[in-house]
Amino acid sequence: MTSSLTELDDDLVRCMSIGAVFSEFGGKIHSIDFHRKDDLLVTASEDDSVRLYDIANAKLLKTTSHKKHGTDRICFTHHPSSVICSSKYNLESTGESLRYLSMYDNRCIRYFKGHTQRVVSLCMSPINDSFMSGSLDHSVRIWDLRVNACQGILRLRGRPAVAYDQQGLVFAVAMEGGAIKLFDSRSYDKGPFDTFLVGGDTAEVCDIKFSNDGKSMLLTTTNNNIYILDAYGGEKRCGFSLEASPGTPIEATFTPDGKYMVAGSGGGTMHAWSIETKNEAQYDS
Repeated sequence: MTSSLTELDDDLVRCMSIGAVFSEFGGKIHSIDFHRKDDLLVTASEDDSVRLYDIANAKLLKTTSHKKHGTDRICFTHHPSSVICSSKYNLESTGESLRYLSMYDNRCIRYFKGHTQRVVSLCMSPINDSFMSGSLDHSVRIWDLRVNACQGILRLRGRPAVAYDQQGLVFAVAMEGGAIKLFDSRSYDKGPFDTFLVGGDTAEVCDIKFSNDGKSMLLTTTNNNIYILDAYGGEKRCGFSLEASPGTPIEATFTPDGKYMVAGSGGGTMHAWSIETKNEAQYDS
């Protein structure tokens, strides 16, 4: 059974307020991810811990510690108690840049070796066991959860960001200079089938996301800008700037209906913009 979503408008967005607070950890959180189907949230924190939350009941379910490798980027696999986590420590000596972890029994199922520097982007395919990682070693690697060996490598310039579309048929790689390359997931070895350029901003990319309907892409950069692009033609639909948060990349996302973009800022305030009107809904946390 599927539940219907309430159609969002400016008035509804303005009325939004905090629904739950998870206060078990007060330090810096490097990354978060929501499970695609279950009401679960996973976080990777500066204390080298991974925490799994039940968001429907605002409950911490489990905490696991990872002092040897540390925790940085994190994402769910398709299984609700399994995650992929990138390492902070010992990358040069061990090469164990990524780990496939079971939260159920606090076990490392598999190590993925290859990246020589920190992983800054991580994305799971929505349709199969493939996932991608982008690293400061100027490479994007394609992996399969079932095997240790890397399945493919893309050499790039600058800091890369990666994302699959919601159908898992296309993936995007964004890089320094505002270039976004689109690949067919089934034949990425043939090179990109399209390349977009975000003119006027040469900053490094923090993140890239597709909207649920696949029509738009969201791009954030290290100089605190957010761009919404047409996913088919690459045209810039709108752009927004946020107050800087020193040492912390901007995090932004689409609402499920793709009509709004929501982001945090260095001032501790949440912002929401209508993509159609390009106006801020004046949401205040």
